[in-house]
Amino acid sequence: MRARYFALIAGIVYLLVGIVGFIPGLTTAPMSGSPALSVDASYGYVFGLFPVNILHNLVHLLIGLWGVLAYGSFGAARGFSRSLAIIYGILTIMGLIPGLDTVFGLVPLFGNDIWLHALTAIIAAYFGWFVRGETDYGNPTVV
Repeated sequence: MRARYFALIAGIVYLLVGIVGFIPGLTTAPMSGSPALSVDASYGYVFGLFPVNILHNLVHLLIGLWGVLAYGSFGAARGFSRSLAIIYGILTIMGLIPGLDTVFGLVPLFGNDIWLHALTAIIAAYFGWFVRGETDYGNPTVV
């Protein structure tokens, strides 16, 4: 059940983060010196810390929905966790590379998003590859 609960909790968190990114009172305007984006709709910093825009928020909503749906079975939750680890590992690296840190002006991946993406990748990798002995019913199996 641990991988399934990770998928559910991560899904709910990403759904909430995606929604928060659309709430003007919780998102501040981009700081001076922030990279320019081609897609600047809803561009700002959630809680003044994490850069987002409309595409970033939509990706969070999709990942959140994916996580909630993956809760249905251990196999789906493990696949979600592994995919999330790989995707967010790649996003972490992209956030460190000029030009790729905004996905060519489409999505902000810089600043505090870098460490948050790295942390997400590490936690997801744990649930994707290191959690063993689960079944779809949450009963431990003999390994």
